[in-house]
Amino acid sequence: MTGDHSSKQYDADLETIRSKVLGMGGMVERQFQDAIAAFRTGNVELAKRVMNDDEAVNRLEVELDDACSHLIVRRQPTANDLRTTMATIKIITDLERVGDEATKIARTAIHLHKRGVGLIDHYETVRLIAEEASDLLRSALDAFARLDDKQALELIVKDASIDHGFRSITRSLITFMMEDPRTISNAIDTLWVAKAIERIGDHAKNISEYVIFVVGGKDIRHTDIGSAKVVDDEED
Repeated sequence: MTGDHSSKQYDADLETIRSKVLGMGGMVERQFQDAIAAFRTGNVELAKRVMNDDEAVNRLEVELDDACSHLIVRRQPTANDLRTTMATIKIITDLERVGDEATKIARTAIHLHKRGVGLIDHYETVRLIAEEASDLLRSALDAFARLDDKQALELIVKDASIDHGFRSITRSLITFMMEDPRTISNAIDTLWVAKAIERIGDHAKNISEYVIFVVGGKDIRHTDIGSAKVVDDEED
């Protein structure tokens, strides 16, 4: 009876943490969307709100890390329970870093606004990868909410498109700077935004990898995803 009671309490504690993590995910997702909107429109007030919201995200990271640590000490989880808790801690870290990248985008939006309209259509340069990264982050959080490892595996492959887009943007911006030195300052700022978006895609990919780890116990980081899909299909 004691063991059963302890297990139920652990499940309840972990579910409370998971709910807060998903709430944190919603916060950073909104941060990212607002940061891109500020970058697109030059809305300084919106950019400043993104930067202020990052403080709340940072506080929540500390709170959730502490909750996970206490859960491990009090409940001493093993096997799958411990794996779930450790993966949750890593997801919290990735979400906090998404907030950091959104803050970088917001800060750059303010710099561009102060500098005035440049010779590059900044938003159009990054629009596609911004949309892809936003979709990837939203879907990764959905996979975590439902612990859907199949969806998570499909999402990991999509990060390659964002990486490819970032490389294309880099080449284009270098061409702009070489052809017209007047574009250098604005091109560099746009490149920083593109890099922040690419990093957000990486963090969303990490979340997807942790979902697979929680559900199946398979650590597929730094592995060939095609092979992972073959193994998954054979197990089905």
